Formats: sequence, structure tokens, C-alpha cells
Amino acid sequence: MRVVVVGDAGLDVVAWHQDEIAHGDDTRARVRLTGGGAGANTALWLASCGVEPTLVTRVGDDAGGRLVRAELEAAGVDCVFAVDDRAATFCVVVLVDADGQRTMLADRGANARFAAGDIDPAVLAGATHLHLSGYVLLYESSRPAGLAALEAARKAGLTTSVDPQSAALIADRKAFLEDVRDVDLLLPNAPELAALTGSPCPDSASELLDVVGAVAVTAGTDGASWVDARGVTSVPAEPAECVDATGAGDAFDAGLLSAWLHGKSTMDALRAGVRLATRAIGRVGAQP
Repeated sequence: MRVVVVGDAGLDVVAWHQDEIAHGDDTRARVRLTGGGAGANTALWLASCGVEPTLVTRVGDDAGGRLVRAELEAAGVDCVFAVDDRAATFCVVVLVDADGQRTMLADRGANARFAAGDIDPAVLAGATHLHLSGYVLLYESSRPAGLAALEAARKAGLTTSVDPQSAALIADRKAFLEDVRDVDLLLPNAPELAALTGSPCPDSASELLDVVGAVAVTAGTDGASWVDARGVTSVPAEPAECVDATGAGDAFDAGLLSAWLHGKSTMDALRAGVRLATRAIGRVGAQP
């Protein structure tokens, strides 16, 4: 089974600090350079599930872009990259505190210049599903690329999913919902659901069913829920120590999509998503 993922790919500089950050001074930390970007994360977790992912994105013509491509291809991800000679590869500084919660300082670089012309409909040939990272839609400069990807997927007869990715960036709820109209599956976390409906409660997702086919909501230690015309199905979280929450939502997306696209029940799909998210939070970094 082949799934096309459209979204960010870049580098994460992850700084894991146990103490409060001493502003204007030194703070001890464990620092690692890893691959990152929501699109790349989801593609790699899909590959770990036995799915054949194709990642469509834009990177810089630099060492970072070459490193990202090499690592993704070595892990079994088919990379369809536009290469930008005017902007650097996307990079994020991720500050992870003692509770595993992360603060991200992002430079979108080449991803901010992701364009509709970077979406070649021929890439969708032979694919079953298209998954879009909401970051592409949430930045005005790359939004046309996200809309072009969804339109091409509809014309090709693929099912589609979108992860909103960031509650803070959903400035215009109505505009975002119009962008994702007719998507088969929306994948928000609880804060993103609240940005779209006014409530983090999974029941509120029913308000979105006149826009999308179904909604799968993650709620951290409260587990995850699937909401569609038949009602709400929920599963609990698995016991886990949260080392680093970065990429947990991307891992959930991959686990759920893999199970759902293989015809598993919504309950089993939720469990598969929670299982992969639990793996993700047990280690530093966003990728398997």
C-alpha cells in the first residue's frame, strides 16, 4: 500500500533540559541533531508500519536538504523533493523540559516557498491515500500547495486526511475548515479541536461532520477518540513515561492511518495510533 504525504521535512535541533532555562546565561542540556518536520515524521512512522510512503516537500539546496533526503531514502521513504536554491532547508530548535513537553522555534525556510507547481499529480498514480500536514495550509505562502495536493487527490480518487498541527496558527477557523472541506479524516489534538469548535471535548467534533467525513482526536493521557456519523468511539492512553512529546501526533497519525487503510475497525485503528504515539514519547526526537 502506498500513501503520499505532503508536508514539512527538515532538521530538528533537540535540546533536552532538566532545569529552568537561565535567560541570558548558560543552561545544561542534552542536544541532538535529528531529522524532523511533520511530513517527514509521519512518512517514517508509516514506513515502520510496513506502508510505502512517498513524501512531497521542498528543501534547500544545502547540506541539510541532502542529509534529510539520504536518511529518509535509507529508511524506505520515496522522496519527491523540489530543491530551492534561494532558501535554506527547514529547521526547528526544540526545547524539551523535564516533563517531556516541547517548545519549538521554527524557521520554515524552503518549506515556506512550497508551491502549487511542486505538486505533480503523476506522483499520486498507484497510491491509495494522501495525508497533508496542516502546516502547509496554515502559512499563506504554502497554502496553494496544500490546496493543490488535496484537489489532485480528489481527482485521482484517493482518500485524504489532514492533521491541523497547530492550534495557535489557526487564526481563521472558517477559512481553515473551508480548506479541508470534503477531506475524509481530520486528525486534530484536543487544543486544535478547541480552536475549530470552541471545545476540546471529542463530542464537539460532531459539529465538523458537515465538513469532513470523520474526526480522530488525540487527548494525551486521556487517550483518543473517533467521531463520525455513528457516534464517538474512544480508547484510553497506554501507560508511558513522557521523555519527549515531539512528533507524538505524527506517530499517532501513521499508526491510525495504516490500520484504517488496511480495513481495521475504528477501535483497532485508534489503538494502533495510540500504540505508536506511546513509542514516540518514550524517546528523544520525533522519528522512529
